[in-house]
Amino acid sequence: MKIKITADSTCDLSAALTGQYGIDIIPLSVTCDGKTYLDGVDITPERMLEITESTGGSASTAAVNVQQYTDAFSALLKDYDAIVHFTISSEMSACYQNACIAAEELGSVHVVDSRNLSTGIGHLVLDACILAGQGMAAADIKRELDERKQKLDVSFVLSTLEYLRRGGRCTAVAALGANLLRLRPCIVVRDGRMSVGKKYRGDIRSCLVSYVKDMLAEPETVDPRRIFITDSGFDEETRSLVEKTVRSCVPFEEVIHTRAGCTVSGHCGPGCLGILFYRK
Repeated sequence: MKIKITADSTCDLSAALTGQYGIDIIPLSVTCDGKTYLDGVDITPERMLEITESTGGSASTAAVNVQQYTDAFSALLKDYDAIVHFTISSEMSACYQNACIAAEELGSVHVVDSRNLSTGIGHLVLDACILAGQGMAAADIKRELDERKQKLDVSFVLSTLEYLRRGGRCTAVAALGANLLRLRPCIVVRDGRMSVGKKYRGDIRSCLVSYVKDMLAEPETVDPRRIFITDSGFDEETRSLVEKTVRSCVPFEEVIHTRAGCTVSGHCGPGCLGILFYRK
């Protein structure tokens, strides 16, 4: 049986990874400065941030609609027997609901609500590709990944609350206070929703080092197969520092750097970084 693995653009997998594993990406819509684009198709996160920085505005994203899913799935089912598709958490977007409507109409499409975002979804997508390559049936892949998603540990540290303020997700007073105190909040995904975890204070690099050490403080509970380091715009020196800290805590078999797409970048702004991995 030929199985195709697909995901929304919110999975933040690089072109190199999607090419290597043969993953098809279905893009969300991104609106900034009055124009609407397709995430990763006709706008990059870098360009989106340039626009929002120059205008002082914010970017918004819209779910893939039912017709877009239907069109994408229908085209793939001409060449594949089944599809396993991964969406951003149903608590954060209508993507899952819309994908399920399209899947019900077409059949042979198995939709997984990741209950997550960014490369938290990416972990599930890569695992699905590996299982499909081993000959596992599509329904069994969905069942297995619905179990594995419970073990994901996903969080990010923000350099600034300015972009959350622009998007109406925190008050101007809170953003100003955080900036004055040099607070760097950690955003944690739990039960499909984002919440605020520990708040770090000071230089962003020292905050990132402390954050990594906190998240990996119990190495015996961490699955060492793979970790993603995903950011919305840092220099190579900072990325290298984070990777060095990660490797000093847990000897991961694979450390993968990715650039956050328009969804994470638009809501969190530049200078956002997270480590995303499985617990045992």
